[in-house]
Amino acid sequence: MKLNFSPLRFLLLVGVIAGGFSIVGFAAEKATKEKICVEKTASPHKQNGEQKLTTLKEAREQARLLHEALHSTLLIVHRKYYREDEKLPIPSSVLDDVFEEMQRKRKIQFRWISVNAEAMNIDHEPKTEFEKRAADVLSSGKKEFEQVEKGTYHHAGVICLPSQCLKCHMPNRRSSATRFAGLIISLPVQK
Repeated sequence: MKLNFSPLRFLLLVGVIAGGFSIVGFAAEKATKEKICVEKTASPHKQNGEQKLTTLKEAREQARLLHEALHSTLLIVHRKYYREDEKLPIPSSVLDDVFEEMQRKRKIQFRWISVNAEAMNIDHEPKTEFEKRAADVLSSGKKEFEQVEKGTYHHAGVICLPSQCLKCHMPNRRSSATRFAGLIISLPVQK
């Protein structure tokens, strides 16, 4: 059987075939990229489906690194993107979404606490004995406070509240004294 194609039909057929290969190639590339994303977000601290616990030294370093990264992110995002008059969510509440994801994937818990400024959310008032002690220590000028309890390493780090933050965190202030919040990072550790 002889097929009779005009040049236009031939080009159209080649285009359809090439498009089909492109779609298949694109789907394969997308699947590969998605696999990479899944692998990157999967916890490297799992063995046989169970959470591998880190040492205290590793947990301390992870907490310090996370604290520094989140503190910097909070300040930069607040400064560059948050405008009170635009009714945008405050950056710390946006980071709460990141905290939930980190807890789900890495079993790391995060919690904001007020230290020597007004809590912007009543949930940020120190609740546990560790949090109350951490608020006292951070308020005294220390940069961090830590404790290991029942297989969990707790790290409290200071979050500086520069003057532009104080219009909300200390609206009725009568002093320009430095104010702080805190970030609690809790990681499971080997006993």
